[in-house]
Amino acid sequence: MKNQKVLKMAVLAMLIALGVVISPILRVEGMCPMAHFINITCAVLLGPYYALLCAFLIGVIRMAVMGIPPLALTGAVFGAFLSGVLYRASKGKLIFAVIGEVIGTGLIGSIISYPVMTVFWGKTDLTWFFYVPSFISGTLIGGSIAFIFLKQLIKAGLLAKYQASLGSKVYDTQNTVLTDSLGICFIGIIAYLAVLVLVKNLLKLTGGLYTFLPLIAFLIFAAIGVMYYFVNIKKVRE
Repeated sequence: MKNQKVLKMAVLAMLIALGVVISPILRVEGMCPMAHFINITCAVLLGPYYALLCAFLIGVIRMAVMGIPPLALTGAVFGAFLSGVLYRASKGKLIFAVIGEVIGTGLIGSIISYPVMTVFWGKTDLTWFFYVPSFISGTLIGGSIAFIFLKQLIKAGLLAKYQASLGSKVYDTQNTVLTDSLGICFIGIIAYLAVLVLVKNLLKLTGGLYTFLPLIAFLIFAAIGVMYYFVNIKKVRE
């Protein structure tokens, strides 16, 4: 038990250090995909409270050392915690860890960022949904990377071993193809909302193709979900 706690602290420290180092990759204000990769990975390996602590410390370090605005916190802590909560509530379904990050950061964190950036950072040209498209885009990129990475650990039989050695909950990860496919389609709904906000509220584009862009975004994820199901269900049956 004592060794597991020490190991947890070591893994937590490693993820914090890794998060600080790789967070500048693909980063623009309002979008930090690699931070979401760390959030989901930590949530799955260590659980929601460790993921929350990891996201908080990475955010504080980035703000102190790199001069990042408070988005480093509002764009991380809610998603990290909800990722771990939904992962455990779904009994180990990876897609729910991704969905938790998308909802927690892409919706909750992005909306909370508006008053935070207005009050503490002096931004005056923002709206409540200003950060929604970029936050959701970042979570979808980082979440996809985390999903692929963790799926490979499952295929190699390593994820359960890592979780057991850390004293975390270990789940039966078999036969989750349908759940994963439905989860991908659900993310499409969130992408639909993000594009809708981007087109109507921020870019203020109307008519023609712009009317169909949100639907196109949803259909892309729905198609990916269907393709994922048919490609992987054959492997499960074999």
